[in-house]
Amino acid sequence: MATEVVMPKLGMAMKEGVVSAWHKHTGDSIKKGEVIASINSEKIEMDLEAPNDGELLKIAVEENQEVPPGTVICLIGKHNEQVLDIVNSQELKTENTPPEVANEALPVSMVNMNRNSSVKISPVARKIAQAAGINISNLVGTGPQGRITKEDVESAINRENKHSVQLPEKMSVPEPRLPVSPFPELVEGDQIQPVSGMRKVIATRLNQSLQNTAQLTLFSKADVTELKALQQQLSPSAQDLFTEKLTITDFIARAVVLALMQHKQMNCALINDEIHVHDQVHLGIAVALEKGLVVPVIRNAENYSIRKLSNSIKSLSQRARKGELTGDEMKGSTFSITNLGTSGVNYFTPILNTPETGILGIGSVQDEPVYMGEELKRRSLLPLSLTFDHRVLDGAPAAAFLHSVKEYLEKPLSLLL
Repeated sequence: MATEVVMPKLGMAMKEGVVSAWHKHTGDSIKKGEVIASINSEKIEMDLEAPNDGELLKIAVEENQEVPPGTVICLIGKHNEQVLDIVNSQELKTENTPPEVANEALPVSMVNMNRNSSVKISPVARKIAQAAGINISNLVGTGPQGRITKEDVESAINRENKHSVQLPEKMSVPEPRLPVSPFPELVEGDQIQPVSGMRKVIATRLNQSLQNTAQLTLFSKADVTELKALQQQLSPSAQDLFTEKLTITDFIARAVVLALMQHKQMNCALINDEIHVHDQVHLGIAVALEKGLVVPVIRNAENYSIRKLSNSIKSLSQRARKGELTGDEMKGSTFSITNLGTSGVNYFTPILNTPETGILGIGSVQDEPVYMGEELKRRSLLPLSLTFDHRVLDGAPAAAFLHSVKEYLEKPLSLLL
């Protein structure tokens, strides 16, 4: 008799699990302990091993399909073994019972799942559709290979809401009352400036960034006393060696690139419920202009020495202020740096340049008394503000990345190698 492999319960609070990937296909031979599928529930993910030798006779749950714990997801048995009579009890009830009775006997999520199991849809989108009563079989997906995304479901919900608003024939509608403005009325000398051009683009993107991500900011300080001393030592010969003087921003950029190569979880993007981990570092450097902010990109920055990185930062910044950047030079970044230290700001909360996972804010260097052992010394401390997308990674790996940046800045000779 075939063995039923069920969705395990990954934690006490688990209500549904997802088969994120099948590593075996129907008809494949399987050894006991061999990984047959990957499953997950919220933050928990694990590989599912075969309980015994045999052949994968049937896959009952498709990839990205959510099912409750205990649901049979596949059958393992002998070659050519008949499995028509070895199915989920839910399926038996559906086959031998009128549709109305079968649907009453099943949870709503199970009824919808059986009808739409072949539809390609992300787990988040499926959950939103079920909660709103949307029939996913009628939706057209805009994701990869026609996959239905969260945005597709939300658009369908908005369309239904527009068509479903009806008022009873004899219902009296009160006249709308305008809210009282909290701002004073315009008087002579006041001006109205329309939000347009670059300002409008920036406003739209920042609003979307805050609405569509789970942003969290970590703060730290790096002791850059040795870094400032090294910078001063290099100044006399900087014109010959580096064309121009190395700045604190140059050292920070190099430290960030090295840290990103160590912590690639920070060098990634969340796109259509998939985390894209990048092997190359395309570093964005925010440049403030009179009318807004632009972020030119240094591509493949991991291949740059600090000298080349410094020249690229200065060149892109100058061209940005002259309005000479092309569109390609301002897109495709995998991580960004923004510096408000020159404006006297210490700590702030940078907003993600989506779909990036992280952005590092640089504050103003401050001299402070610091205990070094039993001795109190004057040290130069650099404020660091790291904003990251909590959907992609947790606080511990984000803190590890920030700690690596701090270590590189506190050992500046490593940045020249």
